[in-house]
Amino acid sequence: MTVLRILTVPDELADIAAAISDFHRRYDFVFTSGGVGPTHDDVTMEGVARGLDRKVVRHPAIEGRIREFYKDKANEARLKMSEVPEGTELIVDGRLGFPTIKCENVYILPGIPEILEAKFQAIRDRFAASPYFLRVVYTSEGEGAIAEHLNATLIEFPELLLGSYPKIGDPEYAVKLTLESKDRDYVERALAHLLQLLPADGVVRTE
Repeated sequence: MTVLRILTVPDELADIAAAISDFHRRYDFVFTSGGVGPTHDDVTMEGVARGLDRKVVRHPAIEGRIREFYKDKANEARLKMSEVPEGTELIVDGRLGFPTIKCENVYILPGIPEILEAKFQAIRDRFAASPYFLRVVYTSEGEGAIAEHLNATLIEFPELLLGSYPKIGDPEYAVKLTLESKDRDYVERALAHLLQLLPADGVVRTE
């Protein structure tokens, strides 16, 4: 899975709804982070619901768990945590105290980093894909001197993911080049092609 876009949205219903409406049509998976607590500014659930043209409802399974846990202290603020877009799927994992919320292709995650990480670890197998094979070249030549060689390599290997990352002030190398592909043979042939083009004395090392 490749991250295609990251967007920061304020706690404004219209902005959240517009972003969800756009992203859920354009991308395979959408992840939200934050805005799912019990306070007045936690409006992500309603924003997602609006963006997907759905109502906000109390999920009976979540409401039941909240009432069971808090008993007579299950006030309206806490019960707000059971509000989800209509038609939501609950992804339950025994390692977590609260299910992950999914509606269509939108995964609604909390904003607290530790909880967000735990939630994503619990669902990451859903997004498993074949790995990318990576080779790296460190060169003492600047980008201006090697740009034509990079372009020539991409013409020869158009499916290659080729990255160029300058490093200022490093005595070891000037540019780090990354070559990636899901085809191991493809990336190895692209590497060999690029190394033939680069000045031999300009290649510091490869990985």
